[in-house]
Amino acid sequence: MTRRRPSTSPTGSQRRRLSASGVRSIKSREVEDPSTFIHTTEESNSMANEDAREEAQRKGYEPSVAPSLEPRESHGGRRRTKVSTWVPFSGIIRDIRARIPWYASDWTDAWNYRVIPSTWFIFFANSQVLPGLAFSLDLIENTKQYGVQEVLLSSFMAAFVASVLGGQPLLISGVTGPITVFNKTIFDIFEGRDDFNYLHFMGWVYLWGAILHWVAAAMNVVKGLKFVTRFSCDTFGFYVAAVYVQYGIQTVTRQFHQSSTPAAFLGLILALVTLAVPHYFNALAQSGYINKHFRRFCSDYGMPITIVAATGLAYWGRFNPYVNEATMTLPTTNASFQPANGRQWLVRFWQLDGKYVGMALPFGIILFILFYFDANVSSLIAQGSEFPLRKPAAFHWDFFLLGITTFIAGLLGVPAPNGLIPQAPLHTASLVVMGYEGKDVDADEHALSDLEDGRAVGPSRSRGLSESSLARRVSRLSVGSRGLRHRRHSVLDDHHDHHHEEEVPVAVVEQRVSNLAQGCLCLVLMTKPFEHVLGLIPKGVMAGLFWYMGTDALLTSGVTQKMLYLIRDPQACSPSDPLNKVRKSRIALFTLIELIGFGATFAITQTIAAVGFPVIIMLLVPVRLWIVPLLGFRADELTILDGAVASPFTMESVGA
Repeated sequence: MTRRRPSTSPTGSQRRRLSASGVRSIKSREVEDPSTFIHTTEESNSMANEDAREEAQRKGYEPSVAPSLEPRESHGGRRRTKVSTWVPFSGIIRDIRARIPWYASDWTDAWNYRVIPSTWFIFFANSQVLPGLAFSLDLIENTKQYGVQEVLLSSFMAAFVASVLGGQPLLISGVTGPITVFNKTIFDIFEGRDDFNYLHFMGWVYLWGAILHWVAAAMNVVKGLKFVTRFSCDTFGFYVAAVYVQYGIQTVTRQFHQSSTPAAFLGLILALVTLAVPHYFNALAQSGYINKHFRRFCSDYGMPITIVAATGLAYWGRFNPYVNEATMTLPTTNASFQPANGRQWLVRFWQLDGKYVGMALPFGIILFILFYFDANVSSLIAQGSEFPLRKPAAFHWDFFLLGITTFIAGLLGVPAPNGLIPQAPLHTASLVVMGYEGKDVDADEHALSDLEDGRAVGPSRSRGLSESSLARRVSRLSVGSRGLRHRRHSVLDDHHDHHHEEEVPVAVVEQRVSNLAQGCLCLVLMTKPFEHVLGLIPKGVMAGLFWYMGTDALLTSGVTQKMLYLIRDPQACSPSDPLNKVRKSRIALFTLIELIGFGATFAITQTIAAVGFPVIIMLLVPVRLWIVPLLGFRADELTILDGAVASPFTMESVGA
């Protein structure tokens, strides 16, 4: 029976039409103003939330037990005021006050099926184990100061702090490519000095960096994030993708010097298999073949299946003797919870020679610059405007906690964990719940279809390095499925009174369990039996994983999208593409500036001055603010080419 409402307020179907029309209208201009994606207007957003809450309760799903579900308001029902710039600790205090009312619901909201595949996906495919070990493989083999145990402990520490104490528990942190470049460069600079202790020196570098983190968080310096746009994020993401590809090449070529020629070629074969098969799984996931459950399976578990299959292939038949060569697999220890070289876990860095303590300060400043940009940008993208988040951000508090984990990393002699791109937004995307926004569907007939089975935006549909690419994928998914459902319902309408429905993101399972669970799994892997299993993975598989992550990121990069647009036949371009409104000369110039920033960052990492690459990354922000507008761009062109990363609701934490 249809629920009656007072005539002065819109009906359920009217409210959905208003909300859906707002979403559809914003999709047509999402590149012009990505910060409004999902959060279209105050009115349509509140209506969508009320409908989602009513239907979720009817389906037995409770998105949150916190007092308020409105994303643009705080717990008290008032809009959060801007952060005072020069009042010490004001940003941290406001973050804590805004987030505490949601803490209990962060745990109870985890009672949802979506948490299970999200945990396994993030653990195996895109976060801690494989990419983290792959990155650290280069660090382990070159410095001889770290091992697999250190990487796993660092990942667990980051997950535990973020999930138990963090303001944004969806943020995934671990050992990243930039920190491996940073640590390795420091090792190369001081290598060969008899009175130099690498781990002691890194302890001081991390301590100086941690102090700067705490000062910056206390003085609200994190509010500088409001100046970060897609220009900086896309350029940095393009650099990270190139580093992935480079590391894969280095891993393969190193095999030809470390192993026999047949074994090295075996590593190359395994790398190519690991590169190609996940792309095939992703193609299947986005196709219309078989059924949606099969495609969902390919999307969620394609990468873990590839890793297991490629590792098994290495031990098959005549390959077995070559994969068993000592240098063909990951280096592991023979004991549980044992660091590399048999040292103690506690690093007494205060025993370092005094002359090196002062020398560690400049490196600590560079580390602070790197983490300020990398960690906060990954957090921004993980809370992008395409995700319908209801709970507030806490940038100042999270940055303060990052200083704590950095200090502990130096104390334990492990690589410092940091926010992961693109793994952080992938975690959020795997927890997005989709619902139907119908045109003429009554309140009782309206169904949040995927609240029933836990279906969410698939990782293969949301693999980009930036929120813009994720938004484009969600938009294309909705537009593509719209035509299919219309054709289907045109037949059913002759017999049933069903009409066209549009599937849009309606909620995110915002909780702390998935991050904590995958961190605890890293701790389990530190035990001897599972350490032995990790030791069976060939390095060629790790190289292939690098190539897959790099090529996948490059394909979805905003820089790549603009380059492809420039060479595409104009007749093949979509008439609704916002880039059609920008002069091609301006698109080419804007892309060229991004490529110059990428080239400068990538070039310096190939020299002994690689430790200074975070400075170039940070310079991207003032270049965009003060130089790019002087190069002949119209305001509307810059709006289309660039824009905000996160929604205004998320940016309230930094006073934007």
